[in-house]
Amino acid sequence: MTRSFHPTFATVDLAALSHNLFQIRKCLAPGCVIMPVIKANAYGHGAIETARALIRQGVSHLAVFSIEEAIALRQAEIAGALVVLGPFFPQQVEDLMAYRLTPVVSDRSVLEVLTHATRSRPAPYPIHLKIETGMNRLGLTQRDLETLINKHRFPSSLLLEGLMSHLADSDGIGQDTTETQIGRFNKALKVARDGGHAVPLVHLSNSAAIIRFPSAHYTMVRPGIMLYGYHTLPSTVPVPDLQPILSLKTCIAQLRLIQPDDRVSYNGTFIARRSTRIAILPIGYADGLSRRLSNRGVVLVRGQRVPIVGLVCMDMVMVDVTTVPDAMVGDEVVVIGQQGREKITATDIAEWTGTIPYEVLCAISPRVPRRYHSS
Repeated sequence: MTRSFHPTFATVDLAALSHNLFQIRKCLAPGCVIMPVIKANAYGHGAIETARALIRQGVSHLAVFSIEEAIALRQAEIAGALVVLGPFFPQQVEDLMAYRLTPVVSDRSVLEVLTHATRSRPAPYPIHLKIETGMNRLGLTQRDLETLINKHRFPSSLLLEGLMSHLADSDGIGQDTTETQIGRFNKALKVARDGGHAVPLVHLSNSAAIIRFPSAHYTMVRPGIMLYGYHTLPSTVPVPDLQPILSLKTCIAQLRLIQPDDRVSYNGTFIARRSTRIAILPIGYADGLSRRLSNRGVVLVRGQRVPIVGLVCMDMVMVDVTTVPDAMVGDEVVVIGQQGREKITATDIAEWTGTIPYEVLCAISPRVPRRYHSS
């Protein structure tokens, strides 16, 4: 049976993923464990296939945001340790334990629910604690931790397997904010260990901190965007040899010739100044092509950059292929990736739309099929 034809699709290069993982490993001291972050459908790349590829490369721990994301991986028979970074609720504790998930606890009230649920288990249930060090999002305060540890209120039915925090400015120009957070985290770690907890998994570094702050590597790091071939580091910081692992492609569905003063797409925001050859592409903002690319972005046709004209529609977009006279219906169009000598990256699109590559990649819709290969 032949594979269904999809005019718009994303390809994910698992060999490039392995390459990026190797580049990250080279930055670490022996014994430091990598816990890849595959939340948000692995930043748009497909969490299940990404997880399988990473486990084949020896990864033992994977981080997701929600219990729902973790359950989807378990149902796909992903057997490694799954650490749930985000908040969870009392109604989810039964699922959390049934699927053998490791929660990150950032609120003392949740500990009571976990304690009650784990009382009858034969061995302590592993958890990680998240400490607030400067992000002012999720996390226990230093005082919370001291009360929990020093006043012997840490439940005996739970095992403090990990301690973590999250850096707010590790990719910023300066380093003071991050150094302050590292200092606060070190104090929290001392409290935990002085209180008799070994805490084997200590993790603070995201992608940027892996490169810029070796003192924050501890026993585990949490790379996200670098695994997928991107970074947001200042231009003055040397970065590893990263390879973007995703390409986004579509094809020409129709061609039409319009005349001077003809308008294109909703509200007629593009007005032709000359006889113009327009290609209609079956990709739009419902697929993840930002509407902010209207009259601004470019795509690749036959190895040439051609501009988006008019407003990006929900399911379609128009481009000006006047400078590509040989363009035909069915021709491949590259939205992200390389064609000939030209290349468009998620970073390029982020710059055109005033955002970051994370958002560009995460925005690629589930209705866009992902195809996986190892180049």
